[in-house]
Amino acid sequence: MDHADHSQHLQHDHAGHHPGGINAMAVSATLHCLTGCAIGEIAGLMIGTAVGLANGWTIALSIALAFLFGYTLSTLPLLKAGLTLGAALSVVLAADTLSIATMEVVDNAVMAIIPGAMNAGLVNATFWIGMAIALAAAFVAAFPVNRYLLQRGKGHALTHEYHGATGQATGARRLIPSFPTPTLIAVLVAFMLGGLVVSIAADVDTGPDGPGGTGGDESGGHAVAR
Repeated sequence: MDHADHSQHLQHDHAGHHPGGINAMAVSATLHCLTGCAIGEIAGLMIGTAVGLANGWTIALSIALAFLFGYTLSTLPLLKAGLTLGAALSVVLAADTLSIATMEVVDNAVMAIIPGAMNAGLVNATFWIGMAIALAAAFVAAFPVNRYLLQRGKGHALTHEYHGATGQATGARRLIPSFPTPTLIAVLVAFMLGGLVVSIAADVDTGPDGPGGTGGDESGGHAVAR
């Protein structure tokens, strides 16, 4: 079977056995990439903010970690299926690179466009709202990319070819962790909502009418620095 026939076989095989067909597969693939990208993005922004990096370096760190986490989440199932590290990385690089790159361009562009999002800091609602908007835009941009690749038996169709072998994992491969995409998304959403709630609570607590505030009355007390 040549490469073209193999790609066509993957396309029909996975679209025919996946509920909802090619669109459902594209949504699943995009969410999978988005999860890894989001973890890396948030980690990079947290580290950059914590150590006081300039915006350019913070963005570079975020992009690097997004690729790292994105590739890692796709590599682990293949290792569990029995592929060697080199073979797994070869499949993942071919499957995920274009999708992750698309997300990173859109995500960082949106964060840069939203006023104050990059400089808001982690304990600021603007950061978390901006991040949610940026990730949503990245999903919209990457979905057609993943759909295009899946239609041609590329992208995540390459990794799905090995997913049926995960049940054969024995010995040391059983120790390789498995992170289902829905679970990762749930954890990510919970984390972002938690960050937003903490930011809102901190803003209320330090506001002029919050605890320790002066309510705008300059006749008594000290203004709380924001």
